[in-house]
Amino acid sequence: MVSDALFNMPFAKLYDCYVNKALRKNRNQEDVDTIICWLTGYDLTGLQRQIAKQHSVALFFDHAPALHPQHTEITGVVCGVRVEQVSDPLMRKIRYLDKLIDELAKGKTMPQILRQV
Repeated sequence: MVSDALFNMPFAKLYDCYVNKALRKNRNQEDVDTIICWLTGYDLTGLQRQIAKQHSVALFFDHAPALHPQHTEITGVVCGVRVEQVSDPLMRKIRYLDKLIDELAKGKTMPQILRQV
């Protein structure tokens, strides 16, 4: 299954995709790090540690300190699927992150992305 392959993929690989997408859209790695830390509760050191350990996407989210309390405000469509309607809890977390990175790539400001507006 596609989801099993994604869940078992090293988070570092997904992270590189997010950073490359941001860079192509004239954003930066720091913005990606801020978004990931905001959503997952990792601090920058913890995020870098998870990337260096090559943990799977599933382990990355399993070890995450806590989803941000405002994560339920992340709504919309990613890859043709409504984020808030994804039934698998892990896939929903991945889609939340995908949606935030999409918003970054589309030029939204960091306060908008981090639900501070």
